[in-house]
Amino acid sequence: MIDSSNYYENSLFQVSGEIPTPRQWRPSLYRKCTDIPWLVLFFLFWSGLMFISGYALMAGAAERLVFGYDSYGNVCGRRNTPIPNAPFSGKDMTNRKHVFFLNSCNLQFKNFKINSTSLCVRSCPQEQLTTLQDLQHFAKNNGSHLCVYKMNYTEYTNHPMVSEWCPVLPVSPSKSFPLFNRCVPQNPDCYKHFAPVLIDVVNEVDLFHRVLSGIMAGRENVIGLSILAVALSVVMVISFRYISTLMVHIFVALLMFGLLFVSGVLWWLYYDQINDISYELETEKENAKFLLGFSIVSTLVSIILLISIFVMRARIQMTIQLFKVASSFISRIPFLLVQPLWTFLILLFYWILWVAVLLSMGTSGSAQVSSDGQVTFKPLAGIRYMWWYHLFGLIWTSEFFLTCQQIVISGATVSRFLDRDKTKVKHPILSSLSILFWYHLGTAVMGSFLLALLKIPRIILMNLSRLLYKKDNACTRCTSKCCFGCVWCYEKWLRCLNQ
Repeated sequence: MIDSSNYYENSLFQVSGEIPTPRQWRPSLYRKCTDIPWLVLFFLFWSGLMFISGYALMAGAAERLVFGYDSYGNVCGRRNTPIPNAPFSGKDMTNRKHVFFLNSCNLQFKNFKINSTSLCVRSCPQEQLTTLQDLQHFAKNNGSHLCVYKMNYTEYTNHPMVSEWCPVLPVSPSKSFPLFNRCVPQNPDCYKHFAPVLIDVVNEVDLFHRVLSGIMAGRENVIGLSILAVALSVVMVISFRYISTLMVHIFVALLMFGLLFVSGVLWWLYYDQINDISYELETEKENAKFLLGFSIVSTLVSIILLISIFVMRARIQMTIQLFKVASSFISRIPFLLVQPLWTFLILLFYWILWVAVLLSMGTSGSAQVSSDGQVTFKPLAGIRYMWWYHLFGLIWTSEFFLTCQQIVISGATVSRFLDRDKTKVKHPILSSLSILFWYHLGTAVMGSFLLALLKIPRIILMNLSRLLYKKDNACTRCTSKCCFGCVWCYEKWLRCLNQ
């Protein structure tokens, strides 16, 4: 059978003698690499990241920050290597996973150092120890020596230096703190002296260590929420694949029910407020006015949204058709569902590596031994300022992986949609991936760099608004609200730019 479109084009060529213009929908047959300078820039940037990572891993000791360490340079819960001129370093602390302070009820934090000697112990005291005999009995039964390492537990009652080398009595019962395994006293009188020191540690250390503490404290929550988000995304995609019509109607129904429910609850609270109070206090009158205002605003918003849903009910069918088209693409290219999973695994691996390097940077320091054998670590000033470079690398590289995912999915979908002969389209995802790798990595680097650069003002505005909101001042609170508004507008514009 003769293709009528080709026959028509050949006839025009024979009559006019002009070369017909190619169809606009055809993919490019002769490709070339795009944005090569950006690719070279990205390579040089990653060379710097690799240098910082290697130097931090060699100079740092992330285990000190994660597991805690004693005053003699030993990491709790680990085998340790000896430190020159430190007689009590290099001990095997595999069975001693908890950090205990000799004077936990009177801690002081000054010049980034706690005044009390810390030891690695097998377990924190579970009951109050009031005498030296109790310390000796606890060490004999539990294997936790609460005095310095140079003393044997048999000398706890008769050694002349027992007042300096043993904890201050009474020793209150302690519980291992989830962060860094510190023994935190449970006695209220002792805890009220211990807690402010922990707060001072958080407040006086620089932003670098506060970021590390936040990451380590919330690592389980971050990992759990990430896995939950992936699982919910898969469930939503599968649901829209098979029951798109039902899911759209369920979503609309839940939206309408939620609007009516919120408005009804607000009006019920206002009715209950005006019937139960006598308006003797000015705050009660203000609360009633606020409830009335919220109820009116919520009702107006609900009415506007319900009218919009009723007027645009015909568009619901268009939404359902869009979901059906997307489902047909997924049925023809099922491996599209796997691409976000691969991206998630790559990002997870990169984030774990990034946190490991960050921990190493935070613990990089040179050991200094005092006259009594205690070890302190002086941080390296040079590498501590490199974490800004490392942080921008996190944002830029993450955006680069996400951009590559969007280009691969878009290329596979477009090649499947525009090609008339669907049988010729084989392995669209691999084809799109190869085109990205050989021709358009520079473009992905440029786009991800712009997105990473534009996210920095957003982060600054959000942190500034949080700091201003904590100040008890009307001017600062107003400025904070303005910052929140700027962040919202900036987020909308950034989302459009991203797509």
